[in-house]
Amino acid sequence: MYLGLDLGTSGVKALLIDDDQRPIASATGSLDVSRPHDGWSEQDPAHWIRATEEALDALRLSHARDLAAVRGIGLSGQMHGATLLGKGGEVLRPCILWNDTRSHRQAATLDADPRFRAITGNIVFPGFTAPKLAWVRDNEPDIFGRVAKVLLPKDYLRLWLTGEFISEMSDSAGTAWLDVESRTWSDDLLAATDLDVSHMPSLVEGTDRAGTLKGNLAARWGMGGGVVVAGGAGDNAASACGMGTVRAGQAFVSLGTSGVLFAANASYLPNPESAVHAFCHALPNAWHQMGVILSATDSLNWLEDITGKSAGDLTGELGDTLRPPSAVTFLPYLSGERTPHNDASIRGAFVGLAHQSGRESLTQAVLEGVAFAFRDNLEALRAAGTELRAVTAIGGGSRSRYWLRAIATALDIAVEIPADGDFGAAFGAARLGLIASENADPIAVCTPPATAESIEPDSALAAAYGDAYERYRALYPAIKGVSS
Repeated sequence: MYLGLDLGTSGVKALLIDDDQRPIASATGSLDVSRPHDGWSEQDPAHWIRATEEALDALRLSHARDLAAVRGIGLSGQMHGATLLGKGGEVLRPCILWNDTRSHRQAATLDADPRFRAITGNIVFPGFTAPKLAWVRDNEPDIFGRVAKVLLPKDYLRLWLTGEFISEMSDSAGTAWLDVESRTWSDDLLAATDLDVSHMPSLVEGTDRAGTLKGNLAARWGMGGGVVVAGGAGDNAASACGMGTVRAGQAFVSLGTSGVLFAANASYLPNPESAVHAFCHALPNAWHQMGVILSATDSLNWLEDITGKSAGDLTGELGDTLRPPSAVTFLPYLSGERTPHNDASIRGAFVGLAHQSGRESLTQAVLEGVAFAFRDNLEALRAAGTELRAVTAIGGGSRSRYWLRAIATALDIAVEIPADGDFGAAFGAARLGLIASENADPIAVCTPPATAESIEPDSALAAAYGDAYERYRALYPAIKGVSS
């Protein structure tokens, strides 16, 4: 058996698979996000441990024999979070999360240093880890002076599981301290934030062994000794391993809390001017590009809170047949935006509201606004040299066929739905646990699932969607001009 642990923003998922990669059981532990100020987003790392214990305790109750047979564990996690530890391994402050935008001024300052884009291949976004440390240095100097280690969220979980300070390439590429082409920490970039390599964990590939499970934890869950913990991956690279998106030309669109358009690459293809991320993949000698929007299903969740109707009920009111674009346009910038605008201060908007704009109009506008944000991502990928013919849909939002039809039509490419199964980040993490513990061939393990359905663009609505997208594109500079 092999175990995948995915540390997300809203919970920890634990997934057991067997040696044929069949999912056997899963359990979750819940998490909350603290937002003490506008643009802030934090979590207490102790809650990650509590949620992991909750998930694994539930698996032991339901599948004790299977859990006892685990040979390898893979880790996946929300990226970019700044977990700050003192000399004794104590947590110095709540972790500043990926969607926290307080460090936008520090990010702009670092990004103005040409070394960052040249070495990392990426814009320094406010969500990345390096500007968060610069913010702590500037605003919490006493805490900054006590920092002995900086860990990403899943690597703090690894520390608890194994006692090791280790990270891997795909997650570390999102810190703005990694030389993404050479896959090493950059002394120059660390020095730019008054840190050095001693503050960083050691680096391995996602498929490598990166510690073994502590004996007391193995005993708690009935496991044997020597359980291998793999390097693992950031959540998007882990999802790519789960989806088999590991060869050049393969791509997926993820409709989670945030939205991701992910393309696997056989070589390092940076183009920071397009605001596309160029990161290391979890597999050796592989890279990937991705466009990121900060509020995908989060936009629908916001509307759910406002209307008091569930997301499923809201999308269900639209039916299954794709409608012409709404007269209302929604900009999904509830937490700022990453690709293509790199704008932490922009905020969302409805434009075109009228007396007849009811709940259905707003729901349709939200779905279309996120679809058009993915179109922005697609155009950014094209500018970075990547052309896509189709994408596979994953994430909670992919349960809405209407939303997928809107995305296919907005992108003008097919959106493929995988056959039933669990192919997300926890599954990808479990695959990495299998590879590390058994020294297996990553390409042979990370195969794509069968396609259950392919949603083609609606050609009858292509022109209308094109016009609506141009209207959407025109609104960002207009809103920016009156809100900055």
